[in-house]
Amino acid sequence: MRWKQFFTPVTSIDTTQARSMVDEKPGQEMTILDVRQPNEYEAGHLPGAKLIPLPDLGDRLAEIDQHKPTLIY
Repeated sequence: MRWKQFFTPVTSIDTTQARSMVDEKPGQEMTILDVRQPNEYEAGHLPGAKLIPLPDLGDRLAEIDQHKPTLIY
């Protein structure tokens, strides 16, 4: 799967660490990526999150800034 290479190295974090990361970095310093389905995104998402459903991720990697940290959920 080509998209996995884009996200290496990968670190898993818990919700407390994720909240801290979002609080410490303004939106322009990181990408918050929501890989759920559109109906899940519409029901609620993190402020500033970009929706790219997981099945579409391989075709849409160019939309993600490789130079910023990316929080994926």
